[in-house]
Amino acid sequence: MKELPLTVKRSIELLGLVLAIAILVVGRDIIMPIIMAFFVSIMLLPIYRFLRKYKVPESLSIILPILMVAIFIAGIVWFFSAQIGTLVDDFPQIKQNVAKHLHSLQEWITNLTGIETKKQTDFINEKSDDLLSMGGKVASGAAVTLSGVFIFVGLLPIYIYLILFYKDILLRFTFMWFKTDDHPKVKEAVYETESIIKSYLIGLLIQVSYMTVLLGGILMIIGIKHALLIGVIFAILNLIPYVGALVGNIIGVLLTLTSSTELWPVITVLGVIAVVQFLDNNILMPRIVGSKVKINALFSILGVLLGGTIAGVSGMFLSLPIIAVLKIIFDRTEQFKQWGVLLGDERPEKSPMQFPSFRRKKAIDTRSGVISKK
Repeated sequence: MKELPLTVKRSIELLGLVLAIAILVVGRDIIMPIIMAFFVSIMLLPIYRFLRKYKVPESLSIILPILMVAIFIAGIVWFFSAQIGTLVDDFPQIKQNVAKHLHSLQEWITNLTGIETKKQTDFINEKSDDLLSMGGKVASGAAVTLSGVFIFVGLLPIYIYLILFYKDILLRFTFMWFKTDDHPKVKEAVYETESIIKSYLIGLLIQVSYMTVLLGGILMIIGIKHALLIGVIFAILNLIPYVGALVGNIIGVLLTLTSSTELWPVITVLGVIAVVQFLDNNILMPRIVGSKVKINALFSILGVLLGGTIAGVSGMFLSLPIIAVLKIIFDRTEQFKQWGVLLGDERPEKSPMQFPSFRRKKAIDTRSGVISKK
């Protein structure tokens, strides 16, 4: 059979990439819970295998890990409910603090621009109706999103159970997709995928734990109000690469401003977050999962933005493990190896333009546009 030209192959690859993204956009409500369930199932595999080793029935070996995950999520929901209740109790004081901050902001704007405080107030009142109408639209959209979340959470344990129960069928299908000679590579890719996903997800759980303890504990010792809530919110948002840390900083500052009329707590919170993030990025996290996920920063950011556009927060969270799995597959196929190189962070020792076959044979005179021989 005649081999396709290289340009045709690359065109098919790009067309396949566009088609895959289109399928994700159209079917994200169905596909994203399945992908999430797949990753959680891999993380629960060691518990499942441990229970099966001691002759626990298969159904019970699947249900018990799922119950552990449900209890863990219920604990997080309970914590946030308790903290929100505390915020509601402090609402009168928060209202006074916000009013003081707004007054200070208005005076600063007056000194900077010369616009009187009354004109600023009138401008805010004029825009109130627009904000309320926008709020109504956001609330209706949030209701739809909330129903989607309930469907997501309801389907997730079902998908996890079925993936673990039918894992052998899924593996058999995977092996049958390839030639027998390629089965060793497929087996190696399966093991490495399992290892990377487990290391990544378990590493993220460890990261949330130590960041909550470090950030919340230090802020609590200093005397910052709602310290533990700030620590937990920042630790969870930090799971979203690059974007989450910025949002976590903003929420930390806002919570601090609402609980205090002074400026030093805000500076303290930002300073502590910066120190903890430095320890996390340069010392702690690289030792936990940094050496496992070899994705360059450019495609990490693009993956996060694309995942957020396609599937919101869940897409941003799942973007890095999905890219890591794709890189494992690309690295083991001759046809797509160049994509693995593109996603990785292994820089060549010298520029490919310096290879003998790529060296320029003729000098170009940029002033006259004349090409002259060396």
